Amino acid sequence: MPSSKSNLVSLDEDVINDISDLSEMKISDEKGSIEKSTMTLIEKNGYHDSIYINAAKIFQGIHNEKPQDRILVRYGDDTASPMLTFKDEYSQRVSYELAFSALKYQDLLEKILLDSCAYPCHLLVVMLYDLQDRKFQAREIVDEEEPVAEVRKIEHYLYSFKTKLAAALARCRIKHDALSIEYILPETVRKQERRASALPLYAWINTFKISLQDVFSNLKKKGFTRVESMSDFDHYTYCMDQHCHDVLVFPSSLKEDLLNLDLFADYKLLLQDKSRSLAVHSVHAMLNTDDDVVVAHMGSRLTVAHMSVLTNHSMSRIFVCGVKSPAKEAELRNLFRHMGCKNIQLLHEDFTEIGPTDQRLQKAKVILLLPQCSGVGVGNPIEFILNEHGDAGLLRDLFQGSVSEDKLSILAERQLEELMHAMKFNKVQAIVYCTSSVYPEENELVVNKALESGVEGNKVQPYRLVPPVFPIHCKSKASTEFFFKMEPSEISNCCFLAILEREKDSSENLSVQDILARAAAKGLLDGIVVEKSKKEEKKKKKLKMTQHASHIIDNSIETKLEEFLHHEAVSNIHAEGSASKAVSNIKQKTVNKTNCYIQLKKATNPVSDSALPKVLKRTSNLSSASKVYERQPLTRKARAEDRMVVLKPVEIVLPPVIVPYLSPQGNRSRMP
Repeated sequence: MPSSKSNLVSLDEDVINDISDLSEMKISDEKGSIEKSTMTLIEKNGYHDSIYINAAKIFQGIHNEKPQDRILVRYGDDTASPMLTFKDEYSQRVSYELAFSALKYQDLLEKILLDSCAYPCHLLVVMLYDLQDRKFQAREIVDEEEPVAEVRKIEHYLYSFKTKLAAALARCRIKHDALSIEYILPETVRKQERRASALPLYAWINTFKISLQDVFSNLKKKGFTRVESMSDFDHYTYCMDQHCHDVLVFPSSLKEDLLNLDLFADYKLLLQDKSRSLAVHSVHAMLNTDDDVVVAHMGSRLTVAHMSVLTNHSMSRIFVCGVKSPAKEAELRNLFRHMGCKNIQLLHEDFTEIGPTDQRLQKAKVILLLPQCSGVGVGNPIEFILNEHGDAGLLRDLFQGSVSEDKLSILAERQLEELMHAMKFNKVQAIVYCTSSVYPEENELVVNKALESGVEGNKVQPYRLVPPVFPIHCKSKASTEFFFKMEPSEISNCCFLAILEREKDSSENLSVQDILARAAAKGLLDGIVVEKSKKEEKKKKKLKMTQHASHIIDNSIETKLEEFLHHEAVSNIHAEGSASKAVSNIKQKTVNKTNCYIQLKKATNPVSDSALPKVLKRTSNLSSASKVYERQPLTRKARAEDRMVVLKPVEIVLPPVIVPYLSPQGNRSRMP
C-alpha cells in the first residue's frame, strides 16, 4: 500500500505541474504557442534511442569515482574513450544535459536502483533519471528512428519495476525532507544553477547583414524597449554593453523569445558569452588596415565570425588553426557563407604545428589565443562545452567545485607552451590571451612565465603587457593596471584578458632626425627637409652653400607632425621617458652652436606625462620676397590656439638655418 500511495501522490503532482507549466507559458502568437507546446510534449515524453546511448557514453567518462571504502557500484573499465555520434546540434545538447543530470543525481539514482534490487550501469542510470523526470510515464516518440535493442531492453525493465522505483524515490525524498529532488543537491550546486539561470544574455550584431539602427528599429517593432543599464531591465527590455559597442544585453528570461525572432534566425544577432566579444574587440584595436589575424584555436565558430565582422572595412584576413576534419571544414564554410564572412582562411594544422616562418602568416600582426582551460568560472558548463569544444570533464569539475592539481598543472603547461610558441612569430606585434578560468595558474602565472622566458630572442623587440583598449566603467576589484578580470557574478561569467605587445624601438637610440624620418615615411612631413647624416652633408656641402633658404612649415603640416610625435610618445609610454632624454641630449649639443632657439607655445591644458617627447615649434612666417617659396601661404587662417594639440610644454633647439631677409626697401639684407 505505501507504494500505491506514493504513485497517487506522484500522479497528483504530475497534474499540478502540468497545469502550472501551462499557466506560466507566455507566448506572443498562436504559431509560437503550437511549436513550443509540441516541443514541451516531446521533451516530457522522452528522447530518441541514440540520445540515451550518447548520454550514457558521456556519463561513463564523467561519473564520480568514490573511495574504495565507499564504493557501492562498479561501472567497469572506463579507460577507453567512447566515440560520440550526434545527429544534429539539438541531439548533442540534450545528450550532454541528460548526462550532466545523471552526474548531479548519481548518488540518489544509485540508491534507488540498489533499493529496488537492480544493479546500476551507465545506461540504466541515465534512463532512470529521464523516467523519474517524466513522473514514471511511458515514453512516446513522435519521429521514430531505428531502434536500439539495448535501450529498448532497459526501458522495458525500468517500466516493469516503476512502482518499486517510485517508492524508493519517495523514501529518499522523505529522508532528506525534500519537496523535490533538486533540494537533495548540495547548496553550492544549487547556488551555481541559480546564478547560471539568472545570467543576462549577450548578443553581438552582424553588421554584414544589418546595421545597429536597423536592429533598434526591428526590436522596437517587436515590443522591446531600450533602457540605460541592466538595473532597468523589466521583461521585454535590453541595453547596450558598456565595453563593446556592438553587443546588446537582454534579460535571461527572454531566451526562447529571442531565438524565435527573425533577427536570430537570419544570423543578424548572435548569442555568445561576453568574454569572447571582449577578446575579439581587443584584437581589433591592435590592427592596422591590412594586418592579418591568427586565431590559434577553432573554439567557437561565432568568435571567428565576430572577428571577421569587425574587420569588414579592411583588407585583413582571419587564419583559423586546427580545422582537421573535411566535414567540419565544409560545415564551417557553409555557416560563414550564410553569415556573410568572406575573409576567413581555415588551416588544417594545429597552431603549435605551424612554424613562425610559415609564408601564409607573414602579414599576421596579431594572434588571438583562447587556450583550452578549466572553465571553472563559467555559469553554464554545457553551453561552454558545446560552443568552445571543451572537455566533458568540465561537468564533473564544476559539480565538485574544483579542479584536481594534476589536471590544472597539465592545462597550465599546455597554455604556456602555446603562448611561448605565439611569441616566436617575429612579425607578430601583439598577442591577446583570454581564458574563462578563476585560477592564477592559468592566468597571470602563465603570462608572467612567458614574458620572463625571453623566447622571442634578441633579434626582435621583447613583449610587454599593455592595458585593455576598451573603456572600463565598472572595473573589477581583481583587475590590475594590465590584466583585465571579470569575476563570476550575477551579470557575467569569468573572464581573464591579457594583451602582450612588442616594445617599440628604444627612443634612446633615436635622434630627432630618426623621429622626423619615420614621420616622413608615414607621409606626414610634406615640405619639411629632414637633416641628413654627416656623409650626406659632405657630399652636398657646396649645394647648401648656394641654397640657403628653408621650407616654411605651414599650420596643417605642423599639426600633423605634433600628432605623429604625440602618437610615438604614447606608444612608448612605458619606456620611462627615454625619448625625452634622447631629445635633450641633442638639444644640449645644439645649444653650444647657437643661442637662437625656437620655443613651443605652452598648451592650455598641459599633459603631466613625463614620457611625452619635445616638439618642434613652428617658425615665424618669412617674407614672400623669395620666389622659391611663393607657394607657401603668408597669413594664418586661424589662431594657433584653435588648433593647439594638448602636449607637455617643452622645447627643442634645432641647428640654425640662414635665410635671406629683404627689407621692405629691398636695398640691403639682414639676418632675422
